[in-house]
Amino acid sequence: MSDNSLKNDGSTGFSRRRFITGTGSLLGAAALAGHTPSAWATARPAAAPIASGSRVPALVIGTGYGGSVAALRLAQAGTDVHMVEMGMAWDTPGPDGKIFANTTKPDDRSFWLRTRTKQPLSNFLGFPIDRNVNRYTGILDAEEFGGITVYQGRGVGGGSLVNGGMAVTPRRENFGAILPTVDAEEMYSTYYPRANSGLGVNTIDPAWFERADCYQYARVGRKHAQRAGFPFLFVPAVYDWDYMEQEAAGTVPRSALDGEILYGNNHGKKSLQKTYIDRIRATGRVTISPLHKVTTVTPAPDGGYTVLIDQLDTTGRTTATKTVTADKVFFAAGSVGTSKLLVGLKATGALPLLNDEIGRGWGDNGNVMCGRANHLWDPTGKLQASIPTGGIDNWEAGGAFAEVAPLPTGIETWASFYLSITKNPHRARFTWNAAAGRAELDWQTAWKQPSIDAAKTIFDRINRKEGTIYRTDLFGVHKIWGDHLTYHPLGGAVLDKATDNYGRLHGHPGLYVIDGALIPGNTSVNPFVTITALAERNIERIIATDL
Repeated sequence: MSDNSLKNDGSTGFSRRRFITGTGSLLGAAALAGHTPSAWATARPAAAPIASGSRVPALVIGTGYGGSVAALRLAQAGTDVHMVEMGMAWDTPGPDGKIFANTTKPDDRSFWLRTRTKQPLSNFLGFPIDRNVNRYTGILDAEEFGGITVYQGRGVGGGSLVNGGMAVTPRRENFGAILPTVDAEEMYSTYYPRANSGLGVNTIDPAWFERADCYQYARVGRKHAQRAGFPFLFVPAVYDWDYMEQEAAGTVPRSALDGEILYGNNHGKKSLQKTYIDRIRATGRVTISPLHKVTTVTPAPDGGYTVLIDQLDTTGRTTATKTVTADKVFFAAGSVGTSKLLVGLKATGALPLLNDEIGRGWGDNGNVMCGRANHLWDPTGKLQASIPTGGIDNWEAGGAFAEVAPLPTGIETWASFYLSITKNPHRARFTWNAAAGRAELDWQTAWKQPSIDAAKTIFDRINRKEGTIYRTDLFGVHKIWGDHLTYHPLGGAVLDKATDNYGRLHGHPGLYVIDGALIPGNTSVNPFVTITALAERNIERIIATDL
C-alpha cells in the first residue's frame, strides 16, 4: 500500500466508517462493545482440589511446558504428583457454547483480572481498540512492569493456550549461545526429538499452503522477503492441519480460520491439554488444582517443604489458604512467575540459601513487532489463518528472525504484520521491593533499540525494494514499532547459575526449576520447544539420581 493508501478516500474501496461498523471486524467489535455484567462469574470447581494438611511426594507449581513434562515423567516413574495452577481449568463451555473467546470479540474470558483489555495491537486507523471487561480470571495476562508488558497464558496448559503454535527447534549452530553448559549432541539426538514428538509438532502440506486462501498473507510475506534477498522458511507448528483443511472446506467448525488464537483455540490447536496433560491424566498418578496460587515455600521441620497456597475464585479473591507439605517442589510457573516467587522467597528469608543469581539473566527473546503497508495489488486477504507457518531468516547477517504473522480481522487490510525475534544483548533483573511487598523488574524500554535495529535490517530493505512504508497506526498514533511487550519471557533463574546444570536450586535440596526461567533471555526462535526439550533432559537426570 502506498502513502496515500492509508487515507480515507475512494481509492482503497474502504472507509473508516465501513471499518468501524463492519460485522466480524476485530476492531469494530473491540471498540464498540460495551461493558456488560459478566456471564462467566462462576467456574466449575476442580475435582478434588488439594486439601490443606496434605503431604505429597512431588508438587509442581504451574502446568505449562516445563511443569507438564516434569509431572508426566515423574508419574511414569511411579511418583505421585500434585500440580497447582493459578489459572482456570478451561474445560467448561461458556454461555456461547465455547470454552475460549474469539480474538475478534474479547470478553471477560480474555484477560487475567483486568477491567480493560490490553491487546498487543492497540490501535488501527487512528482508533483505539481496547474495551472494558469485568474482572475475571481470564486466559491472557498482560503483566505490566516499568518498561515492558509481558503476555502470559493463565490456565491449565499455561502458555500453550495462547501462543501462535510455531514449534521451532533452533539451528544447531546457534545452540551454544542459548544454553552453553548443555550438551548439544544429546539435545539434538534425544531431547529435541522427544519434545517434538510429545508436543505433536508437524508441518503444513506445502501444496495446500500454495492454494489456501487463508495463507495469502503468508505468500505475500514470502514474495516480499524473497524479492529482497531473504530466505523464507516454513516452520513446524502444533496444529492439526487436517482439521484446518476441513475448516477451509466448511465441513467442521472454524477455529484457526475464525481467528481463534490470542484467547485460546476451541478446536484444532494441540495445546498441552491435548498432548502432555492428556497423557498426565491417563497415568492416574497426577492431580491438578486450578485457581490455586503458591505464596510461600519454606523448609519443613520434618523434611521436605511447607507450601502455602491460596485458593482463588474467578474474581481473583482468596477463598481459602492451604498448608501442604511436599517432599520435592518443582517451580514451573513460567519465567516471570518462577522468578518473582523465588526472589520473594529469598528476600523474605523463607529460602535464605538461594544464591545471588536468583532474579538475574531475564530477557524478552528480542521480541519486537511491526507492520508494513502494501500496495493495492498485494492484498493479504480477508480470511487469515491464525496459525503462522513461516518466517524470514536474517539471523546471521542482521540478528533477526521475523515471523510472518496473521492479522485475522475478517477484512482486507493490505497489511503485512511481523513478530521479530532478535539478538538483543540486554538482560534485566528481578528484585524485591520490601515496602511494596512485590518483585519488580528493571527492564528499560530503551533496551528495545537493538531489537528495532535488527528488525530494520529486514524491513527497511523490503520497503526499499517494494516501494512501501511502515504502518504507523498499530501501536499508537504515529508509532511504527511494537517495542512495549514480549510474548517470550525467558530467564530469571538461569541454568548452571541460579541452579546446577539440571535445574536443582542451590542451597535447598529437593527444590527445582524446570521452566523457561532456566534459559538466559533468548533462544533465537520461538522458545517453547526448547523449554520442553530442556525439561525432558533435566527431569530424566533428576528421576535417575534424586528419587
